[in-house]
Amino acid sequence: MSGEKDFRREAYVAIMLMGIVSMLGDIVYESGRGMAPNYLYFLGASAFLVGLTSGVGELVGYGARLISGPLADRSRAYWFFIFSGYGLILAIPLMGLTNSVWLVMAFVIAERLGKALRSPSRDAVVSVVSKGMGSGKAFGLHEFIDQIGAIVGPAFLGLMMMWTSNDFSLSLQSLFPFYLLMMLVLYTVYRRIGSTVDEIRKQSVATDEKLTRGFWIYSSSVLLNTIGLMPIALILYNGARILESGGQLWLVPFLYVIVQLIDAPMALVSGYFYDKFGLKFLTVPFILSVLPLAFQSLIGLPGVVLACISYGLVLGMQESIYRAAVTDIVPLGRRGSAYGFFNVMLGVGTFLSGVIFGYMIDASISQPLILGFVIFSQALAIALLWMAKQEKYIQT
Repeated sequence: MSGEKDFRREAYVAIMLMGIVSMLGDIVYESGRGMAPNYLYFLGASAFLVGLTSGVGELVGYGARLISGPLADRSRAYWFFIFSGYGLILAIPLMGLTNSVWLVMAFVIAERLGKALRSPSRDAVVSVVSKGMGSGKAFGLHEFIDQIGAIVGPAFLGLMMMWTSNDFSLSLQSLFPFYLLMMLVLYTVYRRIGSTVDEIRKQSVATDEKLTRGFWIYSSSVLLNTIGLMPIALILYNGARILESGGQLWLVPFLYVIVQLIDAPMALVSGYFYDKFGLKFLTVPFILSVLPLAFQSLIGLPGVVLACISYGLVLGMQESIYRAAVTDIVPLGRRGSAYGFFNVMLGVGTFLSGVIFGYMIDASISQPLILGFVIFSQALAIALLWMAKQEKYIQT
């Protein structure tokens, strides 16, 4: 009994350590994600260009995991990918050194490439060190700690924008110290748990066995869910258009803070319910995915705020229990690959979402037609989710 308690305590410590690294990373890159649409709008970019940048960034950020995940499984160089991925977060403070729309777009995409390199390996490490505590709770706890940074970062950047009278360059450059601290803590965490993770990973063997039908059906349902979810970049873009007239662009990062404030507790709560109810619980975020667009159709800032709140609800579950489900579907030796393929689906969905919604906004497509598209996408996603649930290798 004592040994089991010690094992569980070590699991919680390891998850918290990985969460702290992610938290510091979020202070930097979530600040950039919250600022980029605002900055691009300030530099003269259109809604389509903002949506395209967001979509391409997410496509790269998720699509490249198709390579980084299997490579991590075969090489077992999980920590190499983790360090490389977190290193590319440097692109965010570098945005403050240019006022070129194209360079800012390139930096946004470069940071997403870093996300692609680190995420499959990081998720595989989390899945290993979380044995004995439940995948839903493990990923929920990791996401909760992660989101502290996602709240602190945009809030800090918003205050910097206010203090500097909307000076984008100086505000973004103020993130350099957080980046350096993140890399220092990452190295410390590696020294603490790196050898333990490597030893556990030796107990599993990477295999050429194909991923199961249930995994692909589940991933397809997430693809459709993501296509029908209005991107946060365009919600913030709309907020910037509303706030510009009053000289209040510094408030845009705080809209993103709202998303993260909702995201953090939702990750913990949804992790608990996922462990209790299994895959069918994902019906909840699929239904909630209709709300950001529905609220966005309301006039003025209140509609934007409600859209941010509802997006935060979905995001908290997307970044915790969507990943936890993969752990329950895929054996240990294939998880790096599975997370790579799974995140390709997320990336393609997010890319299509950014392009489609950006085009519909610029083309002034009627709100009822856009809402119909969203409802149709989520209905198909739910149907596929329930098909996946019927597969015998899905844990419920």
